[in-house]
Amino acid sequence: METSSVTTAQSQASTPSTTSDAYKGLNADAFMKMLIAEMQNQDPLNPMNNQEILQQISQIRAIESNTRLTETLQAVMLGQNVSTASAMIGKTIQGVTDDGQSVSGRVERVSIKDGVPKLQVGQSAVSLKNVSVIQPDSTT
Repeated sequence: METSSVTTAQSQASTPSTTSDAYKGLNADAFMKMLIAEMQNQDPLNPMNNQEILQQISQIRAIESNTRLTETLQAVMLGQNVSTASAMIGKTIQGVTDDGQSVSGRVERVSIKDGVPKLQVGQSAVSLKNVSVIQPDSTT
């Protein structure tokens, strides 16, 4: 019976979790607390060397840098999408709503929901990525 509990524990340990990212909440303060705890609890006969400490500090800086870069790129992309969507106000488009309904009409306004620009066409909202046709302005 012990074998089945070991097997169950091993299969649970080997299954990756897709619901959360273990590094998402890690910041410089949390890392420094972990590093200090690691140094306080290390084996005095086999302590960490300076190279290992510097390597860990370098890794947390790289993680912070990547996080800031990702946030900046997302903000730039949102700005570009809002600018593109705003330029479509007054234009006639064809597209598909999030629930799959085909929509055609004049864009009345732009709203942003969960970081995604939505074009309001009558009572329908079309994501910018779901626009299939932008009709040219007709000159009279």
